[in-house]
Amino acid sequence: MRKTIGSFVSLFLILGAFSVTASGWDDVGHKITGYIAWQRMSATARENVIKILRSAPEDSHLAVYYQLYGSRSDADKQLDYFMLVPTWADIVRDRSFPNRFEKYHRGDWHYTSVFWRQVNGKAELIADRKPDGQAIEKLAEFEKLLRDPSAADREKAIALAWFLHIGGDIHQPLHTSSRTTDVEPNGDLGGNTFLISPQGTPRADQQNLHWFWDSIVPRNFPFDFGLCEGDYVRHVANMMISRYPFESVSSGLALSDYAAWKDESLRLAQTEVFRSDLVRFEAPTDNYRRNAFAIAERRLTLAGYRMGETLNEIFGK
Repeated sequence: MRKTIGSFVSLFLILGAFSVTASGWDDVGHKITGYIAWQRMSATARENVIKILRSAPEDSHLAVYYQLYGSRSDADKQLDYFMLVPTWADIVRDRSFPNRFEKYHRGDWHYTSVFWRQVNGKAELIADRKPDGQAIEKLAEFEKLLRDPSAADREKAIALAWFLHIGGDIHQPLHTSSRTTDVEPNGDLGGNTFLISPQGTPRADQQNLHWFWDSIVPRNFPFDFGLCEGDYVRHVANMMISRYPFESVSSGLALSDYAAWKDESLRLAQTEVFRSDLVRFEAPTDNYRRNAFAIAERRLTLAGYRMGETLNEIFGK
């Protein structure tokens, strides 16, 4: 009995850490990409991926999340667990677990930010500035490890969790962009220094452009408290799938071409994020908000398709 109680206390503490952790695309966005990837995966790929994830090192806490789903059917447990896994790279940001934080958190793996500026209304790359962040290199590295038959499952579990997270992040336009201006000569940190709240707003109440894009889904589709979170995510993800069916984008998946994924997002940052109607210290217009959400829907759906098809290639045989 003492061991059982201890296990549940540990699980409760880990779950508590999960509930307060910040995210990239927020938790909803990452779970949407996980759900969409799962829909593209074969039964064999799903089985192999779950087996690998449950082999994760104990100190990562990654495997233990499977236990959170109790006595539900195996199919439901596996789906909800897989939807959670893309959020793990944000869960480990929590400094309340210092050993886990030190071992697994890597802040500059979440983005590859290219420096650019606007000149006469056009985007111009800054040739002498190397991009910040390692997202592109890490995606290629993790895919290589996942394909390596000699790599241990415990290594593949961590690589897989990172792959699913970064694969989503790189589809958020501001995870590929660092715009330089007179105000931000060293770059805007992916829109984090571009405030959309009125000048003089207390720091605790300020909102920035990066936050606007990261949290775009729940602001457009507020959580229905009559639903459990899993049903809410499924509902929103299925709407996105219906708007952007696989057949409409399959010719442009560019699997394994992570530089192409990054370039797509960067072009969107340059043309659709920093539009002429976006004004510092002002809330985005209704037209901007509608356009931004349409872009985010397509990017999240495409990210899910790409990751699902990649995992099918690797684990579906």
